[in-house]
Amino acid sequence: MAKGFTMGLWLAIDHGTRRIGVAAGSTSDGIASPITSVPAEPFPEAIEHIRRLACDYKAVGIVVGWPLNMDDTEGPQAALARKAAERIRDALGMDVRMWDERLSSFAADRVLAGSLTRKKRKDRQDAIAAATFLQDFLSSGGPESAPTPGDLAGAD
Repeated sequence: MAKGFTMGLWLAIDHGTRRIGVAAGSTSDGIASPITSVPAEPFPEAIEHIRRLACDYKAVGIVVGWPLNMDDTEGPQAALARKAAERIRDALGMDVRMWDERLSSFAADRVLAGSLTRKKRKDRQDAIAAATFLQDFLSSGGPESAPTPGDLAGAD
């Protein structure tokens, strides 16, 4: 992993096939907050939305949730997330890291239990899931403790 990373605000991306949850958090205070969810398709439009958010928030990097299997292997969803991270990195030219997001959606469901309508809950769940794993990323050393998509290229 690269040393000497830039401290600052990071965006978290919870990549899904329908929606992409986005959260923001700072390496200086370690606090993560949900921002929004954007449609996952068409993906070039989703990347453009992420680019605007990164610019608006003056983000120094992006961490993409990597939904590993419980046995630490990369299944189909984790492979899709890694490939999305590569596309985001290539399009934005930013530092992009991967972070294990197992159970972040479960945690988001618990936060939202009994509140909002089903549709509003689903829309908000992805951003809360992103904030959940971003909080873990920030409290575990941030980018110094997270691989880049290129570090994982042999995972195919």
